[in-house]
Amino acid sequence: MGYPVMLNIANQHVVVIGGGKVAERKIHGLLEAKAKITVVAPTITTGIQQLVAIGELIWRQKTFSPDDIVGAFIVIAATNDRDVNEAVANAAQPYQLLNIVDDPERSNFHVPAVVRRGRLTIAISTGGASPTIAQQIRRHLEGLYDDDYGRYIDFLYECRQWILQNVHDEQKRKKLFKTIADESFRKRGNWEEEFEQLLENVIKE
Repeated sequence: MGYPVMLNIANQHVVVIGGGKVAERKIHGLLEAKAKITVVAPTITTGIQQLVAIGELIWRQKTFSPDDIVGAFIVIAATNDRDVNEAVANAAQPYQLLNIVDDPERSNFHVPAVVRRGRLTIAISTGGASPTIAQQIRRHLEGLYDDDYGRYIDFLYECRQWILQNVHDEQKRKKLFKTIADESFRKRGNWEEEFEQLLENVIKE
């Protein structure tokens, strides 16, 4: 059983071994998290080439060697060559986060299927048992939580910051937090207007 966490990897050194479609998918997720990425591969996809051209990552055009991952916070082996992936696993240090895409047993972490809506992140994992099922669940959740839900989460964040800075009564804070997080509040849609009215009513109490 894994221990789920949300990692802040902004500006952290990540090395991806492999330049195919699987590596490209991993890279896009890492870029969203603002990691500093180095790709090690003799050849890379057109998509990765485009990212190299605009300076989004570094490409070392070579076969893997153990010194490629020295100092990396995260190491991802995403080749279709089991011998290369095995070499990466053997070279990784105990303190490094390691993902071998075709061998969850040799990995100390794996990347879940993810739904992102603004600040909302929903991760789905089957512990490596069935990535297909994880993707099916992800598609189902995408239908439940659309882009409008992402805007609502962003609205809640802004409200929370304002309440923490300006409302000093603990009970009033709790009431405001509870009210704006209620599903009926979200569905009504006029969030800014309703929040202003709610503030007036609660502060007068």
